[in-house]
Amino acid sequence: MLLSILLLAIERQSARLESVRSFLSVIVYPIQSLVSLPLEVTDQTFQFFVSYKELKKENVILKKQAQLHKTDLLKLKNLEKENIRLRALMNKSYTLGEHVLAAELIGATHFPYEHVVLVDKGTHFGINKYQPVLDTNGIVGQVIREYPLSAEIMLITDPSHAIAVEVNSNGLRTIAFGNGQYNQLKLPFLPNDSDIEMGDLLISSGLDGTFPRGYPVAIVTTINKTNDQFAYILAEPIAQLDKIREVLIVLNKPKSIPLTATKEIIANQSNTKNKTDLNHAE
Repeated sequence: MLLSILLLAIERQSARLESVRSFLSVIVYPIQSLVSLPLEVTDQTFQFFVSYKELKKENVILKKQAQLHKTDLLKLKNLEKENIRLRALMNKSYTLGEHVLAAELIGATHFPYEHVVLVDKGTHFGINKYQPVLDTNGIVGQVIREYPLSAEIMLITDPSHAIAVEVNSNGLRTIAFGNGQYNQLKLPFLPNDSDIEMGDLLISSGLDGTFPRGYPVAIVTTINKTNDQFAYILAEPIAQLDKIREVLIVLNKPKSIPLTATKEIIANQSNTKNKTDLNHAE
């Protein structure tokens, strides 16, 4: 202790011991480092585990955010596709020159051979029975049942559906029937020598009283001559009936005259003609 006090006094009075201090500091430094080493190792280890825990937590949060962003991106892609379809429908409505209403599919039948879908527009929006239904490519079907806020549409591929068509190139007329497959229509009433070829475009003839004339219907895909009177002919609908999401319903179509009403009109005309002939005879 006396030696320490003496050294402190001497150092305070002069700088003679400065070189000795520097020399001793070099010798003492490894000892100081060795003494502080456990504390530094402990501190670094603690910081490592804390950082690892925080990084792991942050990684979990970032993964959740990435998943959410991925879901949002998928939604945006779906909205973009829907926007494209709606724009195409709107452009098609201007091209058609008809008063049409866009509707979205909200349901479909689950029977294998019944092709009927449900849309989100009904009588409240001016939907009535027998109105034609189209998409951006061609004819889809017709309204068969209407409700206040929805309507049922029978597709042209339904086995109970028929549409009057004609070959666009030469005007050959016939009837196309559905056969329960989304990619096929059958034309059973054309003879073997009919003027029809593969790839011919079939359009609506307007003679059925439901579909206006000139709308694309199907493309002829199969022509087989048979031993019978009629050929085996199939056509593929232009409208993608198994993929449609939105449709156009034609609103300004005049009502079709049922067959019973037609018979009554003919009978009334016949009675009127007979009365007129009797009056002339008298």
